[in-house]
Amino acid sequence: MCFLKINVSTTVLVLAILLFSCVNVYSNNQQIENPDTVVTYIVSQDGAGDFASIQAAVNAIPDYRKVRTIIYIKNGIYKEKLTLPASKELVTFRGENVRKTVITNGDWAQKQTNLGENTGTSGSSTCFVFGHDFCAENITFQNTAGPIGQAVAVLVGADRCVFNNCRFLGFQDTLYTYAENSRQYYKNCYIEGSTDFIFGKATAVFDDCEIHSLRESYITAAATHESTKFGYLFYKCRLTAESDVHKVYLGRPWRDYAKVVFRECEMGAHIRPEGWHNWKKPQAEKTTFYAEYRNAGPGADVSKRVKWSYLLNKKQAAEWTVENVLKGNDNWNPQNSVLK
Repeated sequence: MCFLKINVSTTVLVLAILLFSCVNVYSNNQQIENPDTVVTYIVSQDGAGDFASIQAAVNAIPDYRKVRTIIYIKNGIYKEKLTLPASKELVTFRGENVRKTVITNGDWAQKQTNLGENTGTSGSSTCFVFGHDFCAENITFQNTAGPIGQAVAVLVGADRCVFNNCRFLGFQDTLYTYAENSRQYYKNCYIEGSTDFIFGKATAVFDDCEIHSLRESYITAAATHESTKFGYLFYKCRLTAESDVHKVYLGRPWRDYAKVVFRECEMGAHIRPEGWHNWKKPQAEKTTFYAEYRNAGPGADVSKRVKWSYLLNKKQAAEWTVENVLKGNDNWNPQNSVLK
């Protein structure tokens, strides 16, 4: 019996040692971390960080990691065509300086691929975001193709995405709010473009942003689905334009059930008196929801707005708030996000 006890004890001891060794090995593996820990990577072009490119840092994130990964991006011009796949969730891009941390590319819709096909509007994007719960801070996203047709700076196809103090630079189709079941929050951002430069199916709030028109065209081209309650809300934004731009529409419906509200915004004189355009689709006049509430500035005069647009009353305005538009079924509140 004594011999048996010695063997059992020895076996237990050996197993304990092996288990302890495995724990040490895994604790040093960056793919396995304490669930209460935020994982950080540093991207720097001078070799002083963990990675020299943003895409390399993204690729290093384990698929479906359950804690947030923060990628600190040092100042630099990163000429990348960047993709955050759906398997990379809870990721933050945090730039060093919004004007000096630039992600840029120059593809456009009609550009020929190696297979002799057009790149397409979606394919032209500089940055693709498909991972849920994405955040970006202090970064410029740019498409340098210029006035050559559709050329996207950022395409967002994920849910619960936050952009804080970011810049979006391009011409036609600058910001593609791509996915139907996507909620997006833009805080203190600068977005510029020429035609339909904020467009797509998503539900999105632009809070305290500057919306800058480079040409006389259209700001929004929402494609809100018929069953989606909210589309775009512009809240306390500033609508500005180049000095030679004098005739800009607030929006036109890419799809017939487009929903766009401008609330308590400052509208420059470049906004056309009629405000909205039907995209030569008379049926859209019966289905779109284009509305305004307590805007100010020379472009906010609603006396000559198209008859099929709306002025919100107090009850309707109570529905169109940042919290209510974005809460969804999970009561998401981006104002309490990781950017706080």
